[in-house]
Amino acid sequence: MIPGSFEYLCPTSKGDALKMLADGGENTRPLAGGHSLIPMMKLRMASPEKLVDLSKISELKGISVGKKEITIGAMTTQHELIGDEDLHRACPIMREAALLIADPQVRYCGTLGGNIGNGDPGNDMPGLMQCLDATYVVESSGGSRNIKARDFYQGAYFTALDTGEIITGVKIPMPAENHGYAYTKLKRKVGDYATAAAAVIVEIAKGQVRAASIALTNVADTPLYAEDAVKAIVGTSLDATDIDKAVAAAEAITSPVSDGRGSAEYRTKMAGVMVRRALESAKDRAGEAKSGGILGWLKG
Repeated sequence: MIPGSFEYLCPTSKGDALKMLADGGENTRPLAGGHSLIPMMKLRMASPEKLVDLSKISELKGISVGKKEITIGAMTTQHELIGDEDLHRACPIMREAALLIADPQVRYCGTLGGNIGNGDPGNDMPGLMQCLDATYVVESSGGSRNIKARDFYQGAYFTALDTGEIITGVKIPMPAENHGYAYTKLKRKVGDYATAAAAVIVEIAKGQVRAASIALTNVADTPLYAEDAVKAIVGTSLDATDIDKAVAAAEAITSPVSDGRGSAEYRTKMAGVMVRRALESAKDRAGEAKSGGILGWLKG
């Protein structure tokens, strides 16, 4: 289908973009990579009167890896996330997840901000950001505020953004030096949304899980932070019984719909399978990190 008519605006500074969004009101939308918004416009699920293209604003791009925090500009592409070696050394799950998004053509244009900001439950980065306890920097012509990724999503395509606001950056606490990680995703074919996916981070010391984080993708109207699943494994040795408990707790919070990817019951079970695989991989990688294995975290 063809989108309805709209006015196209292409600012070159963040200030100009925020003014355009404020002046346009509720019928103006920001455009990042376009891979979520444009399909919605073609289906007439979104009919903005004005589009503010953010692609020419250099101050919204870039990756900075500090000692305690990682900062990523909202207009940084998935391809740039994949290629940044400092980011990979500090937070390797970012590359693992980004490589599972769509295909290379989409990743060259698709941005982090667009992926997390649209509220699409099928997007991969929102769940990952919840797993990493990320904070979104949100700005408008009236000022800025910080919103936790775990508080941002309110329903399918509904977020905490107010009219005129955009995500300008993401802040991620530096993962522990010896952490294990995994992003596991089940999909029907290359480029498809997840039938179910899971992001896992674990810190293991002296054979026990000291801290953990688990989030789920595309098994509810929003990404899900699996708090009870985390509680089930912290303080344990993460053996098979511990993982079983975490899987059961993760499955309990899902509420997928039946669709072309499978029945609701099937998708719930696949969410559990993804959590199990992610926990097993994260445990193995945490062990490798402590023993200096090549898949471990490399100190920059």
